[in-house]
Amino acid sequence: MAIAPKLQQRQTQSLVMTPQLQQAIKLLQLSNIELSAFVEEQLESNPLLERGTGDENRREEAAAAKEIIEEFSEVNMEAPTMAAKTLDAPDHVINEQASAADVGGSVDWSKTGSGGSFNGSDGFNPIENAEAEVTLREVLTDQLRVEIKEKSERLIATYLIDHVDDNGYLRLSVAEAADRLSISEARVQSVLTQIQSFEPTGVCARDLRECLSLQLREKNLLDEPMQALLDNLQLLAKHDLSKLAKICNISKDKLSDKITILKSLAPKPGLVYGGSSAAAIEPDVAIRETANGGWAVELNSETLPRVLVNNRYFAEVCGPNADEETRTFMSECHQNASWLVKSLDQRARTILKVATEIVKQQDMFFAYGIDHMRPLNLKTVAEAIDMHESTVSRVTSNKYMNTPRGLFEFKYFFTAGISSLDGGEDFSAEAVRHKIKILISEETQETVKSDDKLVQMLRAQGIDVARRTVAKYRESLGIPSSVERRRIFKHSAS
Repeated sequence: MAIAPKLQQRQTQSLVMTPQLQQAIKLLQLSNIELSAFVEEQLESNPLLERGTGDENRREEAAAAKEIIEEFSEVNMEAPTMAAKTLDAPDHVINEQASAADVGGSVDWSKTGSGGSFNGSDGFNPIENAEAEVTLREVLTDQLRVEIKEKSERLIATYLIDHVDDNGYLRLSVAEAADRLSISEARVQSVLTQIQSFEPTGVCARDLRECLSLQLREKNLLDEPMQALLDNLQLLAKHDLSKLAKICNISKDKLSDKITILKSLAPKPGLVYGGSSAAAIEPDVAIRETANGGWAVELNSETLPRVLVNNRYFAEVCGPNADEETRTFMSECHQNASWLVKSLDQRARTILKVATEIVKQQDMFFAYGIDHMRPLNLKTVAEAIDMHESTVSRVTSNKYMNTPRGLFEFKYFFTAGISSLDGGEDFSAEAVRHKIKILISEETQETVKSDDKLVQMLRAQGIDVARRTVAKYRESLGIPSSVERRRIFKHSAS
């Protein structure tokens, strides 16, 4: 059979990423700060867009609220600028009928897939692909992954790091963190001590005295006179050196040397890194407990920019005397403005749907604390609300929810899980690690357990876990192998 070129005509279906759809996808993953900046650019470039205010937008908000009420089975509208979904159930159990998965919209996010491009045919943008400035939070998070092995401690550490300001100070007390996470203060303090050993030295201190103490301790300069000096910094601020020297029980010359050492330290250790996180985090969603034991999920409309399409101006410019070029330009502006308004509305609805499902899945965490967090992945949420995983991933990026236990990023609630043998609810990976740690802590020289033995004991508790998984979790906890543990027991006995 001869091989020769020929023409063929085929009819196929494919998803075309139009510029408008690319814009809608891009808006979905922007933070509220980035979204505000983008909308400002559109207001400057599109003559038909104008900023909405409370009075001008009152009618539109009322219409939107009415539409949301029709689409949600139960809605809490305590404030005219807040769209909300209430999840009511006794004993903090979410009612399955209260799902927001039936929320509609004009843009079909579920079919965007993971292959979409934000830039389309615009090509490579060197500004968008420039290396980002390293922030203090990123530096601490990188050290966290290496230094803290246990999953529950990592969750606590992540929560504490989220409350460290740009100067490097922890703006949260141990008691407040323990109360919000429903754990003991000793547990929080243990994790905090580990974080305070991270670089830069002095980070995660709660006041100036503690910050300087951490730096001096690392330099092995924290002796009794220096500790007395730190305890009386108010006298140093008043330049009362005579009284300060007497309290420190040293001469003025030695006191001067110690003050020189203090001046060489960094009172704000976090400032050595980028300040891109300087802007305060505004939550996209607020979670509050209802009177009947459920949870109300509310959009924070204060962070959502309001824009309106000026149809009157469009009609005036495109009147009978307008030329073809003007009509074409204004029609394009009107189309872009209408699409932006529609995309902003769909973005808000999608965030509310994802947040509602997260609250449903993690209701035990909100009710009882971090030890009751369930395993959760993007696929579970995506299937529950009938969306693509990539869409859920975009929604959970740079989005925060304000809860009774504090401010959390959406991604905080996604944790790995281990299947159960009886087909029941999965066990979280952190819970399995904790069980392994407990089993090994109960060992004696005669009862050292191999990884195979640990697998058998965990299976007896209904946990479907492989030997390699047990070995991986044991190593992540910093626990040596059974052979090494026997040697340690033998050496201790001798």
